[in-house]
Amino acid sequence: MNIPKQITARMDYMERVIPFIGKNLIKVFTGQRRVGKSYLMFQIIAYVQEHFPEGKIIYINKEDLGFSHIKTATDLHDYVVSNQATGSKTFVFIDEIQDVENFEAALRSLLLYENLDIYCTGSNANLLSGDIAGHLSGRYIEITVYSLSYVEFLQFHTLTDTEASLNLFLKYGGLPYIKHLPLEDAIVFEYLKNIYHTIVYRDIINRFSIRNTLFLEQLVQFLAAQTGSLFSAKKISDFLKSQRINMAPNQVQTYIQYLVSAFLLHKVARYDLVGKRLFEIGDKFYFENLGIRNAIWGYRIEDRVKIIENVVYNHLVFRGYVVKVGVLGDKEIDFIAEKKNEKIYVQVALTLDAEKTMEREFGNLLAIDDNYPKMVVTLSVFDGASYQGVKVVDLRSFLKTV
Repeated sequence: MNIPKQITARMDYMERVIPFIGKNLIKVFTGQRRVGKSYLMFQIIAYVQEHFPEGKIIYINKEDLGFSHIKTATDLHDYVVSNQATGSKTFVFIDEIQDVENFEAALRSLLLYENLDIYCTGSNANLLSGDIAGHLSGRYIEITVYSLSYVEFLQFHTLTDTEASLNLFLKYGGLPYIKHLPLEDAIVFEYLKNIYHTIVYRDIINRFSIRNTLFLEQLVQFLAAQTGSLFSAKKISDFLKSQRINMAPNQVQTYIQYLVSAFLLHKVARYDLVGKRLFEIGDKFYFENLGIRNAIWGYRIEDRVKIIENVVYNHLVFRGYVVKVGVLGDKEIDFIAEKKNEKIYVQVALTLDAEKTMEREFGNLLAIDDNYPKMVVTLSVFDGASYQGVKVVDLRSFLKTV
């Protein structure tokens, strides 16, 4: 097979994968279309070729017509088994495996061959359902691949860390292919709109046989306009009814789940810091890729707080945190981020110029009665390190750390 000659390495992911290379575990890479899952597999293939020269590589790309004959689990199983090496390790790479009917059965069967090392990608968050995960218990790892982080964006575009570079990142987002395009609104947003329509039609409308496509697109527009706002399915339904768009709350909930499963949106639940429980009603929604959000809604100055909040959330999940929205009485904590039994609390503010803003952002954090780190992330640089122990971090610095 031919590997692209120029691949910009994404070392955060490679460091997570390398310990499992050569092991009889299925490595599953999920994520939104065009975030770089295929190129991550190319990086792994290059690593395998260097460190396991005696091994054989099988690469199956379901978007390539050359593999159109692999339609079912039996087709996939038979192809891999008939092409595996004898006496050495065979490394199997399957791109967009969800396009193979009943692929789960093939994976379960291929696990029986100890000489196979299997990697696959998929563009659906429900790629491994509960039942399938049960069958593969202890025999697979799943890694979600996200759009480029700010540091990766600088690396891909050979940019230095400046305010102008940050503005490009906030506007265009982190889809890797953008590095091949002139960074101009008309060109980049046209590309991003095409990716958006591909996600909507291939991963949602076609997959779930949706008929009310107009409502789906109106729902995405609404969530783009209200990025980071607190909503329940009923509130969304009621608002849309006021706009003469009728859709029952249960249908709204179903459509939102489709958007989440295609990685277009992240759904973030609220957590009661006193009751130590998740709220059943009321969530926030953030876009996996801000460029797509801006392409379909517009990059508007009045949305700066929403955009900053979205990019802070994306950075936290990229860094491996499980993120919730915190509730403390009548106060809201933008993000509670947990990883390895540790947590940080994060508030997001455009600036800290106004006294009321400072009282709200610092006051909410200071009301939390524990000793975990607390910080306020702001777009403007703050002349001071902390306020009563609460760190103040400018956005550019935050996106290079944590």
